[in-house]
Amino acid sequence: ILSQVNHRNVVNLFGCCLETEVPLLVYEFISNGTLHEHLHVSAPLSLPWKERKRIALEIARALAYLHSSASVSVIHRDIKTTNILLDDRLTAKVSDFGASRGIPIYQTSVTTTIQGTFGYLDPECYNTRRLTEKSDVYSFGVMLVELLTREKPHIYMTAAGYSLVEQFLILHRQDKLSEILDPQVAKEGEEEARVVAEITAMCVSSSGEDRPTMKQVEMRLEVQSSATSIKTLQELRST
Repeated sequence: ILSQVNHRNVVNLFGCCLETEVPLLVYEFISNGTLHEHLHVSAPLSLPWKERKRIALEIARALAYLHSSASVSVIHRDIKTTNILLDDRLTAKVSDFGASRGIPIYQTSVTTTIQGTFGYLDPECYNTRRLTEKSDVYSFGVMLVELLTREKPHIYMTAAGYSLVEQFLILHRQDKLSEILDPQVAKEGEEEARVVAEITAMCVSSSGEDRPTMKQVEMRLEVQSSATSIKTLQELRST
């Protein structure tokens, strides 16, 4: 299945090496580390907000393609910042398909064992063992929370026992998003971040039926990106 996947934001699988004791998959080499490494630096400033938005859009495009444009619907099952590689131009490449599943186009779900990473794992899939495309949508939403807050989902916990996603949703509903936003994001584009936060909240809904598809997420992020580009162009013209 992966040998048939061809997308600029998915790591290319070149083939399989059978000349070793254990067969090896051969992927293209991506030189610039993971999104996690670029986001969670010790310095006060991390990836610029505009780069985070662009990377999120590129990942959304890749997942929308995997879900609906490939010959078989491919569900990644482990979307997280450590599985997003960046090249020298910081172009996002979805990688690590070790947990992925292919689902025939005539099926909408499959019953399977639980796989994924704590903090990013779809709670509905965890409870029902039913894997759908919406499981990737949830994990993508968690990653958006991470990009907005620069907090690590797998270790974040409030004094009251709330996870990163739970705390994000509470503050979002109370219109107190600024309390959890990365200060860098608030400074560089708080208005845009609030729009992305609306998309994020839908992605991390506890019910898969209430989540958008990755294609819908891609389209919403595209519109937001286009609106920002137009606004920037107008500001440049006015000066």
